[in-house]
Amino acid sequence: MWIHPEEVLLAGALWVSERANPFFILQRRRGHGRGGGLSGLLVGTLDVVLDSSARVAPYRILLQTADSQVYWNIACGSSRREITEHWDWLESNLLQTISIFDNDQDVTTFVKGKICGIIAEENRLKQNEEPEEDCGKFQEAELKMRKLFGMPEEEKLVNYYSCSYWKGRVPRQGWLYLSVNHLCFYSFLLGKEVTLVVQWTEVTQLDKNATLLFPESVRVSTRDTEHFFSMFLNINDTFKLMEQLANIAMRQLLDNEAFAADRSLPKPCKTLKNVSVLKRDLDARAKNERYRSTFRLTQDERLDGHTDCTLWTPFAKMHVVGQLFISNNYICFNSREEDLCQLIIPLREVSIVEKADSSSVLPCPVSISTKNKVNFLFANLKDRDFLVQRISDFLQRTPDSSWGDTSPISALGHMAPSSSVVSQSVHRGRHYHPDVPTARQGLLQLYQKDAPEDLGPKAMKEKMKEEAWNIHFSEFGRGVCMYRTSRTRDLVLSGIPERLRGELWLLFSGAQNQMATHAGYYGELVEQAMGLCSLATEEIERDLHRSMPEHRAFQNETGIAALRRVLTAYAHRNPGIGYCQAMNIVTSVLLLYCTEEEAFWLLVALCERMLPDYYNTRVVGALVDQGVFEDLTRAFLPLLHDHMQDLGVISTISLSWFLTLFLSVMPFDSAVLLVDCFFYEGIKVIFQVALAVLHDNMDALLSCNDEGEAMTILGRYLDNVVNKQIGASPVPHLHALLTSGDEPPPEIDIFDLIKSSYEKFGSLRSDVIEQMRFKQRLKVIQSLEDTAKRSVVRAMMTESAFSIEELEELYCLFKSKHMTSCYWGSSSSAAERHDPSLPYLEQYRIDPLQFSQLFSALAPWVCGGHTPMLSARLFRILDQNQDGLVNFKEFITALSGMYHGDMTEKLKLLYKLHLPPALCPEEAESALEASQFFTDDPPPEASFLPSVDILGQHEVTTGEDDKKDPEGGRPSEEKKEDYRYYLRMWAKEKEPKNETIKDLPRMNQEQFIELCKSLYNMFSEEPQEQQLYHAIATVASLLLRIGEVGKKFNNNNGSKKTDGGQAPPTTPCDASGESHACQALADVHLESPAPPTWEEEPRDDTSVSSYSMVSSGSLPCDDIADDMVLVGGERQRRGSVLDADWSITFEQVLASMLTEPPLVDYFERKRDIQAKMAACKAQRAVERQTSSASSEHELSQHSV
Repeated sequence: MWIHPEEVLLAGALWVSERANPFFILQRRRGHGRGGGLSGLLVGTLDVVLDSSARVAPYRILLQTADSQVYWNIACGSSRREITEHWDWLESNLLQTISIFDNDQDVTTFVKGKICGIIAEENRLKQNEEPEEDCGKFQEAELKMRKLFGMPEEEKLVNYYSCSYWKGRVPRQGWLYLSVNHLCFYSFLLGKEVTLVVQWTEVTQLDKNATLLFPESVRVSTRDTEHFFSMFLNINDTFKLMEQLANIAMRQLLDNEAFAADRSLPKPCKTLKNVSVLKRDLDARAKNERYRSTFRLTQDERLDGHTDCTLWTPFAKMHVVGQLFISNNYICFNSREEDLCQLIIPLREVSIVEKADSSSVLPCPVSISTKNKVNFLFANLKDRDFLVQRISDFLQRTPDSSWGDTSPISALGHMAPSSSVVSQSVHRGRHYHPDVPTARQGLLQLYQKDAPEDLGPKAMKEKMKEEAWNIHFSEFGRGVCMYRTSRTRDLVLSGIPERLRGELWLLFSGAQNQMATHAGYYGELVEQAMGLCSLATEEIERDLHRSMPEHRAFQNETGIAALRRVLTAYAHRNPGIGYCQAMNIVTSVLLLYCTEEEAFWLLVALCERMLPDYYNTRVVGALVDQGVFEDLTRAFLPLLHDHMQDLGVISTISLSWFLTLFLSVMPFDSAVLLVDCFFYEGIKVIFQVALAVLHDNMDALLSCNDEGEAMTILGRYLDNVVNKQIGASPVPHLHALLTSGDEPPPEIDIFDLIKSSYEKFGSLRSDVIEQMRFKQRLKVIQSLEDTAKRSVVRAMMTESAFSIEELEELYCLFKSKHMTSCYWGSSSSAAERHDPSLPYLEQYRIDPLQFSQLFSALAPWVCGGHTPMLSARLFRILDQNQDGLVNFKEFITALSGMYHGDMTEKLKLLYKLHLPPALCPEEAESALEASQFFTDDPPPEASFLPSVDILGQHEVTTGEDDKKDPEGGRPSEEKKEDYRYYLRMWAKEKEPKNETIKDLPRMNQEQFIELCKSLYNMFSEEPQEQQLYHAIATVASLLLRIGEVGKKFNNNNGSKKTDGGQAPPTTPCDASGESHACQALADVHLESPAPPTWEEEPRDDTSVSSYSMVSSGSLPCDDIADDMVLVGGERQRRGSVLDADWSITFEQVLASMLTEPPLVDYFERKRDIQAKMAACKAQRAVERQTSSASSEHELSQHSV
C-alpha cells in the first residue's frame, strides 16, 4: 500500500534490492523468501523479537535522487504481487514525467505530493465505509496475525503481547496474539519457527502460577495438552483478558451465540496506542459487569464513568469517602470502606441537580434532589462542571414520571400500597380474564387477614422488628434511595418482618427498579402466554401441586392459579430457560409475601442476575457453584473435604441446597430467613451457611463409612434448624421421621447458624467467588460437552461401523463446522440450529455449504469437480424434513454406508444419488417446461418417482391394487367399513419397511448418463484408472443394450393396452436410441459437471413425445455446437436426443457391475477414514483461509 513518505538513512541495511531505475528502488527484507543464509536468519529473528513492521510488509519501494543521500519510503507490500503493482504504476505514470525535471529537489517534492494525494483520495473513498479506529501499529499486528495463522477478516484481534512460550524446557521468545476465538503464538528464532493455535472453546483450565520452573507464568490447559507462557510485561492484564475471552467462548458453547462487538462504544478523546476497539469494548464490559453486580442493576445498564468523591451522610453527620458512578439510568455511590454506605438514586426520581457553593470545608459540591424532597450532597469532585452536564444529559433522556417514591411499594407506579397488579390490570382492561381467581396481595397476608389477632411471642417479635425497621427508615430513608449501611445488614440478619418482606426483597434484589420501568409488562405476558401449550407448560402443570403442598395457600385454586401464571409468564419471557424444577418451590415462597407482578420480577432477578444459569436445561450455574463449594470446602475444611470426596457427598447435597436456597431441606420458617440474607448479600451467604453446616457436623461426617450415612446426618441436622422466635415446633421432613434413634437430635437456632457462618466464614468476598466461578465454569461446560460427545458416540455405535475413536473425532469435526458459523457467520445463525431440548444426536446441525466441505474432506468417493454436485444431492436425501440442515446422526449414517457398507449398499446409495429426491425438483421442472415448449398437444402430468430416504423408508407402487379390486372397488369399500381394516393399515404404516433392491425405482437414460459421469470422475485418481475406465465402459454399453431390450418389451405391452388411442409417431430415437445414448456417453468424463437433469416415469404409447429435451439455457456453452438448430427460439441438438422410454433397474446395474472384477474390487475395498480425518484436522488449522494465493506461496516457503 502507499504510505506517507518517510526518511530512510541506510537503504542497504537489512534489505536486498531487487529492481532499480534512476529514481526508484524495489527492496525485499533479508530473511524473507528463499535463501538469506545466516544474515537472513538473524534479521528474521530480530523482526519477530522486536515486532518489526517488516514482518507484515517485507517489500518496500524507495525514492532516490542522485545528489541526495536520503531515501524516502513511499510504498510497502505484504506480497510480491502487491508491491509489483505499485512498481508498475510508478514506471508507467511517474517515471517519464519526473525524468524531465532539472532539479532533484523538485523530483522529491513532486513524488511526495503525488503519493500524499493518492493516499488522501483513498481515505476520501473510505469515508462512507465504517472507519477503522485502531491505530496503525495495531492494524499491522492484525495483518500479521491473519497472515501467520491464516485467519479470515472476520477474526478480530483483541490484543497482542511479547512473551515466551515453553516448548519442552526451552523458552521460545515470540508474540502472543489473543483474538476473539483463538489464542495464537508465533516465534521465529534462527530458522526455528513455532506456531500455535488454540481455540478458546477447547480451553479447559486457565491458571496463573509461579513456580521455580515457570516463574510467574500462565498455564493454558486443553483436553490433550498444557501450554505455558511467561515473561509478560504485565501478566495480570494479560491473564484478565484471557479469562474474558475464555468466558465468552464458554457462553458460545452454552448459548451458541456469536460474540457481538459493541457498536455504540463512545470514541476515546485521543487514539490510544496499541489498544484496539475490541480491547476497549471488553474492558468496558468488565466494568459494566462489576457495576451491575455491585448495585444489582439490569443487564442493559451501562456505566458511563466514575470518579472519587465524598458523600455527606446525615445519619452519621460525616463525609464518607468513596466513588460516584454514573450510568444511563442511575447515580450510585459506594464507600471505600466496605459496608459503610451504599446509595442508589434512579434518575427517574431526580428532580434537581445543581452545583452548590464551594468552601474550604466543602470543595466542589453537587446537590441532587429527588421528587420526595430528599437531598444528597456530593463533594470533592474533580470535574464538577462536566459531571453536572453529563447528569443533565441523562435526565433529558429519562422518561418523565409524575409519581415519586412515596410509598413502601412505590415502584408499582400509580398504585397505592394496598393495591395489586390486578387492580392495575383491571384498570387497563386487558390483562386478565375476569373469571380467573387472582391473588390481589401476598398469599400469606390474604390468608391471615381473617384470623384473630395473635398476641403470642411470634407476634410480639414481629412488631419489635417492624418498629426497628421503621426507626431505620426514618433515619436512613425508605425506598430505592435508602442509605444502605452495616446497620441495614444487621437488621436483615435479624430477620425481616413478614409485612415488609416483599418490599425489602424487591428493594435489595433490584427487582423494584426493573418493575418500575416496565409497567404493564407482566400483564401483557400473562395474556400472551394464556392458552399456549409447550413442554414448559406441561412441566409446570405437573409440578404445581408439588409446590409447598403443606401450606394452605397452595391448597386451593387461588394460590395454584397465581403460581401457574407467574411460572408460565416467565417461561414465555425467557424460552431459553423456560421452566426448571425448583423454580416452583422458590416462586411459591415469593408469592407468599408479594403480589404476582412482584413475584414475577423477583423471579427474573433470581434467574437472570443473582443465580445466573441456575435454571437452564443443564443447571450449569448450580453445577458451577457446586464446584466452587468443593473448592471452598478444600480451603476451609481440608480434612472433611478429602473424606467427603471419597464418599461423593458434596455433589449430592449441594444441588438441592443451592437450587432451592435451602427451602427444600430446612423447615420453612428457618429457610425463609436465609432467603432474606440472600437477597441482601447474594450467593456468598448461601456458601457461608453451607460451610457452617458441614463444620457443625464435621466429627460425625468424618466417622461415616458411606454416602447414605452422611446424607442422613446432614438431613436430620437441617430438619432441626428451627426459628425459635416463632414458638411453634416445625413440621419435620420425611427423612427425619424415617431415621432411627431414641434420642431426638438437638435443635439448632437458625440465627445462631447464620451468626456462626459470618464469624467463621465471613471473610468470603463476592469478587473471589466470581473468580472461582470462572474456573469452575470452564470445567463444567467442557465436562458437559464431553458427556454429550460420549452420549452421541454410544448412540451411534449400534448404527454405524465406525470405532469409538473414529466417532469421537468425527463428532469433533462436525461440531467444529457448527461452531465455525458461530465465529465467522453463515447463511443461518448457529443459535437457530442449536436446540438444547433435542437429543444430543440432533443438537448440532450444519447447512449445505458446511456439509459440502465435510463431504469433500471425508468422503471416500473423490469425484473432482463433480464432488459438489454429489454432495448437494446427498444433502437433499439426508434432509428429510427439508429444513436445510443435517444433524450428526444423518451425516454418520451416510458416511458409514460409504466406508463400511458392502458393494450392494454402496451401489444402492450411488444409485439413489441420481434419482429424486437427490435430483433437484427445480431442475426437473425447468426441463419439463422445455419439453412442453416443443409440443403442441398438452403432455400428461409429470409423475416424479417417490422419495427414497437413506434409511430405507419409502413408498413402493405396484400393480397389486388392480388385482385385488377387479370389480370396481366393491371389496375395498367393504373393508373400509370395518374399523379393524384402518387399524391394520395404520399399524402397517408405522412399521419400518425393510428396503430391498427390488423396491428401488427404475432409472431413465438421462439419469443413467449422470451416473456414468459420476463413476468416470470417481476413478480419476485410482491406481487402476485405465482398467476401471474400460470396465465402466463395458458395463455402460451392456446396460444400454439391456435398456433398449426393456424399452421394446414395454412398448409392445403398451401398444396392447392402448384403449382407442393411436400409437405415437416413430421418432429417430426409436431406431437409434442406443447410438444416441452412446453419443452422449462419449462426453461423459469431460471437465464440467453435468447440466441439470430431470426425470419422469416411463411412458406408454399414449405419450405425445417419447423423448426429452433440455433447454439451451441449461447446457454448457461448449456443448452448443454447429449441429444445433433453433426450434421456436430454442436450440436442439441433432442426433443426441435422449430416449425417455429407456430405463433400467438397480438389479440390472448391480448384475452388470459384478461382471467386472476391477469394479468389484473398487467397491468391496475397505477404506480407512483415519487418514482423511487427520488431513481434515490439519486443514482445520489452516482452513481459516490464508490471505491470498501469493502470500500462501510465500508462507509455505518461509515456514519450517
